[in-house]
Amino acid sequence: MSPHAPPLRGSLPPEGADPAWGGPAPDRRALRLRRLPWILLALATSAALAQNVPVPRFASKPDLARLDYDLQPRQIAPGTWVIEGEVADFTRANGCNIINTGFIVTGDGVVVVNTGPSRLYGEQQRKAIERVTREPVRRVIELNLHPDYFFGNQAWADRPTQALTGSIAGMQAEGQIYADNLYRLCGDWMKGTESTPAREAIDPKTLPLTLQLGGHRLELRRLQGHTDDDLVLIDHTTGVLFAGGLVFAERVPTTPHAHFARWIASLDTMAQWHSAGHFRTVVPSHGPVHTGLAGLAQTRDWLQWLTAQMQGSAEQGLDLGEVLRLPVPERFARWAAQPAELHRSLTQWYPSHEQQVLRGAPAQR
Repeated sequence: MSPHAPPLRGSLPPEGADPAWGGPAPDRRALRLRRLPWILLALATSAALAQNVPVPRFASKPDLARLDYDLQPRQIAPGTWVIEGEVADFTRANGCNIINTGFIVTGDGVVVVNTGPSRLYGEQQRKAIERVTREPVRRVIELNLHPDYFFGNQAWADRPTQALTGSIAGMQAEGQIYADNLYRLCGDWMKGTESTPAREAIDPKTLPLTLQLGGHRLELRRLQGHTDDDLVLIDHTTGVLFAGGLVFAERVPTTPHAHFARWIASLDTMAQWHSAGHFRTVVPSHGPVHTGLAGLAQTRDWLQWLTAQMQGSAEQGLDLGEVLRLPVPERFARWAAQPAELHRSLTQWYPSHEQQVLRGAPAQR
């Protein structure tokens, strides 16, 4: 289960309601008669297949007995390191370490990107950075509101922890739910962890913001889609993009706070940045680091397929149980967190497509 999945809508439907619907049971037979040929065509003909991204062996060897994440910083560009999480779903075997965190050694201090899923992770992340450099950490940046972006903040209590204003509001509102879910999923790895939202708000009105730190020119920009407030960091000096949750590679995207149309628009914006030469290397929060647009293409392909699948299934009058049993295209079948992440997305978002079909209007997200 996703640690940031919101409560399911319609969990206690009224008498006579469809449990997967949350409202009056739809006339399935009538809906099946209203199939739209263009939806069926969209489901039958996908866009050009996204390029595969090689998935390296997980470098860390987490030790549950010693609660040691065995974090292994890897240099990907001058002054730039990534601590890679496993391309997988949360498990106790991997310490629930599935996020890529990073840090940039600028020559005038260190910028840390994301702090991981637990207090222990944050503490060990800090020690791992200290093994690489003696430069002081100037700021810690969290790219969105999801728990593995900020649950290591306790280890950084003496440093500025920063996120967009809306992300901090989300951290504050949902932090306890995140903690409850992660304690259940991750067990002892969560010892001593408390939800500790970023303390310094980045006002979206100040963005885009360029920071010249030492030998690195960094730019912060706000996009939307994976959440309502997605912060991305571009290092123009090295051509590295920290894309946060907007880009997934070789893993099914998580969608608990998604706005699908805005997400696809943000992917288009980042593709334009690439065409303009602003970055070459992409650090997704989940999935392997890679060059070029492969991760963006995979994420767009998935979002377009998922929304077409839900809309087409609703037009055919399928109920949620039937949709959950539909086959997944081969190009997605090998991705990490399949089918669990798909099922979470369908359970959350499919009822809205059913409702919109009955009303004769398109789904809004």
